[in-house]
Amino acid sequence: MSIDKKIRQIAFYGKGGIGKSTTSQNTLAAMAEMGQRILIVGCDPKADSTRLMLHSKAQTTVLHLAAERGAVEDLELEEVMLTGFRGVKCVESGGPEPGVGCAGRGIITAINFLEENGAYQDVDFVSYDVLGDVVCGGFAMPIRENKAQEIYIVTSGEMMAMYAANNIARGILKYAHTGGVRLGGLICNSRNVDREIELIETLAKRLNTQMIHYVPRDNIVQHAELRRMTVNEYAPDSNQSNEYRILANKIINNENLKVPTPIEMEELEELLIEFGILESEENAAKMIGTPAQSSTK
Repeated sequence: MSIDKKIRQIAFYGKGGIGKSTTSQNTLAAMAEMGQRILIVGCDPKADSTRLMLHSKAQTTVLHLAAERGAVEDLELEEVMLTGFRGVKCVESGGPEPGVGCAGRGIITAINFLEENGAYQDVDFVSYDVLGDVVCGGFAMPIRENKAQEIYIVTSGEMMAMYAANNIARGILKYAHTGGVRLGGLICNSRNVDREIELIETLAKRLNTQMIHYVPRDNIVQHAELRRMTVNEYAPDSNQSNEYRILANKIINNENLKVPTPIEMEELEELLIEFGILESEENAAKMIGTPAQSSTK
């Protein structure tokens, strides 16, 4: 079954633990508030990409139910697609048992099932929430199979989050010329690192993209999460709720989609040294009282 070309297929990537599922669900709730019809396809074996929308721990996944029935063809769409907050449609692909099989196969099985059974009808945006880094080909599935067209990388001013963002940009570049995938921007999910905005804006420039929005750190996000709610539902009039609305509006109107230019590790390290995130060898040597490695023999 062919998919309506007008549907925008977006994906949220980022380092594990960066707040990807939280950021995506809060942003998508704001997009739904603006009248956008949304389908979330959770591509994380933890199946936590829809919990704030459904107010539940985790919904039954496509793979889990298919394993129980014997085949994905034995499923009905209504069994795996639930409607959550603001009418957002929610599906979790699920994954194999830890240590067994490739999660990427499960993701693509789930996506094909949804396409063939009409899940993509009457939606404006399909959003894929993908685990961690794309160094594993399995989690690059939505990009490789030309499903996700528009990627948003959730990052912060922390070293490993930026390292992951650069790696993800490399994954996008690999498939940008064979498919239509583009980088829509970096979302800075603040960790209150010094000069964080300037740092992520600089990284974005090096990656040939934009920092589409800076999401400030606010405990209200955690308070909402404890109640399994988005901030849009828990505290609709809060400043944080407005931040997600601004981000939602930027994504809806984003036309700045680019082929990324990932940087070399040395360049990333230089950037981190420049912003004081990483010690230069010289300074580190001074601190521990040993001479720095001399480049001349």
